[in-house]
Amino acid sequence: MDYNVIRATETGSPDITPAVIERTRAHLDRDGWALLRGFQADMGGFSDLTAQLCTTITFDPAREYSERNTQKVDAGLGPIGLHIENGNTPVCPDIVAFFCTRAAFEGSQTTICDGRVLYDRFDEVQKARWTQKMKVKRNLPEALWKRYLANEHPAISRPEEVREEHILQFKAAIPGQDFAMREDGSIDYELTVLPVRASSLSNGKGFANAILGPSHNYEPPSYTLEDGSCVSRDEIEDLRDLAESCTVEINWQDGDIAVIDNTRVMHGRRAIKDADRQLFIGMGRV
Repeated sequence: MDYNVIRATETGSPDITPAVIERTRAHLDRDGWALLRGFQADMGGFSDLTAQLCTTITFDPAREYSERNTQKVDAGLGPIGLHIENGNTPVCPDIVAFFCTRAAFEGSQTTICDGRVLYDRFDEVQKARWTQKMKVKRNLPEALWKRYLANEHPAISRPEEVREEHILQFKAAIPGQDFAMREDGSIDYELTVLPVRASSLSNGKGFANAILGPSHNYEPPSYTLEDGSCVSRDEIEDLRDLAESCTVEINWQDGDIAVIDNTRVMHGRRAIKDADRQLFIGMGRV
């Protein structure tokens, strides 16, 4: 993993300078991710870094907010499967950054899997299957979908401002979405995505999606491919085993920052053994 690490001791300054950001972008292009280690960083600085890497900030409506561009990572104590962040939403972030303010004494390593490497390990049958379009379906509670829409719709900024016209406008603006409203205010939502996608930051395509990931704050979705076949639990476990063969770990140190191409590289987490660990996330589009 060392070739992905940018160390403050090697740059001659403890500050995250424009030169460091350029090196980070070069790592994103080459490897899909980078780890910044030993730099002077606080929550304000991490928020500023996120703003420099992204032109538009994206949020997860189920997470606690911290600084203006960041949220706290809190997904229980169990292991988290590999996924791209917000992979089952219509506006997927291009870049995801993590800031470790307090590293765990043991466990809770972040897992990293380059979807391009994983795709290259597929046989021809797997490549043909996963290059189909895929439909994701699940129910979304009213509070969550309204918070998401309030962040993504340019005309509103608060959940209480959401009206049906905003839903219809958002649906029309981004193809592949559909929904049905329930009496309790929740929506049955479906979205068409590509399990194998092109990176927004570099050339090539990879298996980058949320099929192997968690549904910690959401109802688990169902996945149906374009040929009408459903993605089974056994199939997911086979994919998980193959992905593990090309997964590396980040053993966090206090102050570390990881920056990930969220359209190419999936991430997850080993089980947390030290609950004092603190990790924050910032993400957005370039």
